[in-house]
Amino acid sequence: MLASYVLLDLETTGGNPVHDRITEIAAIRVDHGLVSARWQSLVDPERPIPGTIQRLTGITDAMVACAPRFEQLADKLLELLEGAVLVAHNVRFDHGFLKNALARAGVDLRARTLCTVRLSRRLEPQCSGHGLDAIQARHALVNPARHRAMGDVLVLQAWLQRMAELHGEQALREHAQALLQAGASLPPHLQTDVAQLPEGPGVYLFHGDGQIPLYVGKSVNLRRRVLSHFQADHREAREMRISQEVRRIEIRETAGELGALLLEARLVKQLQPLFNRKLRRDNRLCSWRMAEDPREQPLLGLVRDEVLDPTCFGQLFGTYRSRRQALDSLRTLAEQHGLCLRVLGLESGRGRCFAHQLGRCRGACCGEETPQHHAARVRAALAAERLRAWPYDGPVGLREVAADGQRSEVHVFDQWRHLGTARDEAELDELLHARQRDDAFGFDLDTYRLLLAHLCNPRRPPPQVLRLRGPHAA
Repeated sequence: MLASYVLLDLETTGGNPVHDRITEIAAIRVDHGLVSARWQSLVDPERPIPGTIQRLTGITDAMVACAPRFEQLADKLLELLEGAVLVAHNVRFDHGFLKNALARAGVDLRARTLCTVRLSRRLEPQCSGHGLDAIQARHALVNPARHRAMGDVLVLQAWLQRMAELHGEQALREHAQALLQAGASLPPHLQTDVAQLPEGPGVYLFHGDGQIPLYVGKSVNLRRRVLSHFQADHREAREMRISQEVRRIEIRETAGELGALLLEARLVKQLQPLFNRKLRRDNRLCSWRMAEDPREQPLLGLVRDEVLDPTCFGQLFGTYRSRRQALDSLRTLAEQHGLCLRVLGLESGRGRCFAHQLGRCRGACCGEETPQHHAARVRAALAAERLRAWPYDGPVGLREVAADGQRSEVHVFDQWRHLGTARDEAELDELLHARQRDDAFGFDLDTYRLLLAHLCNPRRPPPQVLRLRGPHAA
């Protein structure tokens, strides 16, 4: 099949290559068609083996109690893999465990890999099952010890011999070489041809067997970003789970990075993917509003998102996810600037506040500091938290043009709200008509921060802003 390759199988304490450990290794090395080495060993995982795994593999804690630790076997394993392709059934699993185990031993594993699940799909595309049990049953292969490392390796060896008999040694070699060139680190069950993914900006959706997407992400280079997920799965438990469950990849291209960011935020909130965390969070907002009269108590009132009006952002301070977060932040500012907790509404009672008795309040609660002076200090302390007023007198569009000039989009905003994205004049007219009919476009904190970064970041080139006055561009 290949000049030099190692058929390998591992048994482990579980499916997570970061946290679980190897309990057994078996390998057969083949050079120029002949077996040159055969090796197997139990491995002390240095932790208990779960009962379900013991029942599945037959490997018990007592069996591995006196076995060598992986670090003691690393040199032998590396010698076996030297100059050879690592071949395994769902090679990502075995490669991930080996790479993590060797990294803990201070060694960086660099080995080409070939997945026999993917090879089976290429050789027998008409068949529905390509797991080890399926190919074993389909070709009447005998496994002397299923779920033991050497037993599974022997089945792989027998299967490769059967494939050479059925398809010819030359065809088997060509398919194996094609998989090596295409990148055998891809999940074996992935139905999407990653080589056909675009290299421009957009959003990608990982789909498994269920209705809810596994993950939604964005990138300025979709193909490279998707591949990076599969290259990182041996280091991160989440990436490993995604690669194990993903079946197909959906792509939605955009003209530029801003369009990808906006689309990602909307899809994550709309679809609630299983492995997205940050953008799925509750998007409710709290903000402090300062009373116009400095003598009013409490001087600050908490405004929640249901009554928060972006047209009043110039009088609001802070973007807090909860009332508790807003209160904690205000208490910290009061302590840093010597503000009066009672005037701010954080402490009840009359007369001198407790902080004044400790020398931490300048006396706004007892007449030693005027309300006007105290209010000015409060405003100065909150200045960095002040929400930006909308800098335009109506809706605007931010135009993005793809690098190749083949795609153009206008992202329409008003009062920090994203009204939508238009790809032509008709869509732009529809967005502005919809705004006139229904002004209920919701405020989104992530969109506010994203737009601030694009409009007000001096390190970014200024975007192309279109002033939109009516149902069409001005």
